[in-house]
Amino acid sequence: MNQTQGIDRASLLSEANGMIAEHELAFPGLTATDVEQNGDVLVFRGDYFLDEQGLPTARSTQVFNVFKFLATTLSARYHLEE
Repeated sequence: MNQTQGIDRASLLSEANGMIAEHELAFPGLTATDVEQNGDVLVFRGDYFLDEQGLPTARSTQVFNVFKFLATTLSARYHLEE
């Protein structure tokens, strides 16, 4: 079984936002504002840059891909401590 290290929400978000800043798909305003534990997966949340009708834009796809990268990378290392 894969062991992960416990981490508090603020520290995890700080690390995640540091990773976002260095990600090739990053753009100004893209930040993770919340995270929750869903089973073994960390789910990141933030602005998805929807249009006026609430539909996805090209930036929404970038956000999804970056948050997926964070979930994959950080879930392998950490779990949230409540």
